[in-house]
Amino acid sequence: MMDPTLAEMGNHLSDAMKILESGKLESEQGKERRKLSWKDFPGPLQGDGQDVVSILQLVQNLMHGEDEKQGHRRMQYVGEQGHMALLGHSLAAYISVLERERLRKLTTRILSDTTLWLCRLFRYENGSAYYHEDDCEGLVKMCRLAINTHYEDYATEGFTVLSSKPPVIYQSAASRPGLGQHLCSQLGLPLSSLCIVPCNTMFGSLHQMDVALLDKLIRDDRESGKLPLLLIANAGTPGAGHTDKLSRLKELCVQHNMWLHVEGVNLATLVLGQVSSTVTAATKCDSMTLTPGPWLGLPAVPAVTLYRHEDPALSLAAGLTSSQPVEKLRALPLWLSLQYLGHDGILQRIKHASQLSQQLLEHLKTLASIKTSDVLDSEVSLIEALRMVEDELNSPVVVFRFSQDGSTPSSGGSVKGNVAEERDILDALNRWLGEQLAQQVPLSGVDVVELEDEGTCVRFSPLMTAAALGTQENDVAALVEKLGEMIPVLSCTLRFRQDFKDEVLQQASLSYIEDQSWPGLGVVRYEARSTDLDEDKRQYRVEKINSDLLKKLMELDTDLYFSDGPEFCEEKNCIFIGMATEDLDVAELVETIVSIGKDIEESGKFFENMTEVVRRGIQEAEQQLQKANEEKLMEEGVLRQIPLVGSVLNWFSPVQASVKGRTFNLAEGCLDSTEPVYSVKAQMNKEASLDSPKSVTKQFPGQKLFRRHGAGSDSVSDTSSVSHLEESFRETAHVQAIDAEEAEVPQEHHVHIETETALSDQRVPEGQETESVDALR
Repeated sequence: MMDPTLAEMGNHLSDAMKILESGKLESEQGKERRKLSWKDFPGPLQGDGQDVVSILQLVQNLMHGEDEKQGHRRMQYVGEQGHMALLGHSLAAYISVLERERLRKLTTRILSDTTLWLCRLFRYENGSAYYHEDDCEGLVKMCRLAINTHYEDYATEGFTVLSSKPPVIYQSAASRPGLGQHLCSQLGLPLSSLCIVPCNTMFGSLHQMDVALLDKLIRDDRESGKLPLLLIANAGTPGAGHTDKLSRLKELCVQHNMWLHVEGVNLATLVLGQVSSTVTAATKCDSMTLTPGPWLGLPAVPAVTLYRHEDPALSLAAGLTSSQPVEKLRALPLWLSLQYLGHDGILQRIKHASQLSQQLLEHLKTLASIKTSDVLDSEVSLIEALRMVEDELNSPVVVFRFSQDGSTPSSGGSVKGNVAEERDILDALNRWLGEQLAQQVPLSGVDVVELEDEGTCVRFSPLMTAAALGTQENDVAALVEKLGEMIPVLSCTLRFRQDFKDEVLQQASLSYIEDQSWPGLGVVRYEARSTDLDEDKRQYRVEKINSDLLKKLMELDTDLYFSDGPEFCEEKNCIFIGMATEDLDVAELVETIVSIGKDIEESGKFFENMTEVVRRGIQEAEQQLQKANEEKLMEEGVLRQIPLVGSVLNWFSPVQASVKGRTFNLAEGCLDSTEPVYSVKAQMNKEASLDSPKSVTKQFPGQKLFRRHGAGSDSVSDTSSVSHLEESFRETAHVQAIDAEEAEVPQEHHVHIETETALSDQRVPEGQETESVDALR
């Protein structure tokens, strides 16, 4: 019979996972309550407590927030084996309440079983295991073990025994960034105790440790009175996934009595039937760190460091073993998961990830513009380069990069400049490539990696991502398909960059901004031609012109992507132009930018001049209105201005008032009399309309802008992956000089201003019309 508590615990976990993964939305009443309980401020604990479902609902809300439009999305795929790992954490808390003797027996069994299974799976004979949450913690313990082994009085004397013979830790230049500094910080050693060993530059992979140089460094340290303590080697570097020459490194460590520690993703392939000889040599090292969690898709399972040492006392002094049974329960989630998967299940997951890498490599061989990280600047083929790194089996980590070697040179626009500029441009294009692939094929798990020698590359590491994301063969096929669609776009953009720069430099009103980090045609700025303005006004005008120019370009019916640049871009008031296609007409694009910019600049000057003219006209009109009022006062007298008295006087003795109209000439900026206007009936001019704007460019039916006439429409089929713009309405790029309200009055027309010289309540004979204007409109 199963313990009822264990059965209930399993049911609770199953129910909790269903609630958290169901994605069901709470009721409206629950939303209102949640707004008051946890969104803005922490509410008080309820006196009678809450049920499990309510608490789990709160956890779900905290996990996913209020993003209801995008729907419920899990961070990774959690299968049944993942549920077993999560159950292990619950069981560990339950088992910890057992009586001490029973707890000791149970934890000893769990620890011994898990260690035995891992040593057999990864071919590490007679090994011990240390389970830890932080993947660097195992290496720290190995360093402590090595220090206790080489310095006999370290346990009693402490750091003082290290001063006579300072220890040295050797690390490859291709290792994890910050790993050596973390070790020195945890061990209390100075940074001078860390030695970075360069990688090969003449023979072999650029990411393999230079064994000959390491031997020389060790001998130099021994001669200077230092003690070579430990060497950190890689079976799969964090960046490119390359493996060091572990056999030669082991011989070197035996010769100099050093500790050899190995880590890396390629250690997962030790469970396979056929393993590369370079990775197999890791089984002879003194210790190695494994991360079965991402390899097998197990959430929250600890990392494991397997090691060999004969003295249990030194292992206890280094913190590798503990007398506390509770600490041994760290292995419980892994113990449950390994039993659930079984040997075949573990082998299948590692094999599946390796096959995904092989599938991608087979397709990459057909792409001439894609090369791996270590052969970008050489003539070695892809497969030959991989055989240089791995003797018998390709690395499960695939790192590739778009190279300009496969692109066709343009008519006059090949990429010029020094090697550094070319590399920066290629880095920007490869960064865009990696981001687009990760966005459009998210289940592939590709990411962008920066390598010291090669630059920006795209990395596919299924051992670290496939189990969590559920990557399948069709996802790799979709990745290859998208890659094939983007390579022509990258090649065209690379070819047209110099053509675009040359066209821009020929225009006096445009400035070309050098920005190799922008993945696109380039960056331009429209410069104002006025030189009579101060610097602040000129900068404001440039900002206004380029802002309006960008809006007009974004409204054009084209596949090009226009933006104001990245968020933290140093260059301001610029227009960034995105990726190009095969049929792009660069000259037409530049001419359109210049034409629209000139129209915007001229309209801005017209508005500034008109504003000044209208301002002066208003001032003059106000003066004439004031003068007319004074004349009316002198003509009619003071008594007529009194409301009651004025009405009586006007009744008995009406005053013949004359209306003096005024018209404001926008063209000349002056006030004139309205008599000539009314005499010739010039009001007919109001029916005239402005000429329609002329089009920027001749466009054929169904053809988008900036495309060469006669170019193949299917040269680049997936323009949607190039441009982020939606289909916008088709309009001309000519900018109106004045807005809609002011456009109804041409410059040669007159604005009529009527001034009143008679009282508003004055009695007027029939047939005589009067007009009054209280204010200038």
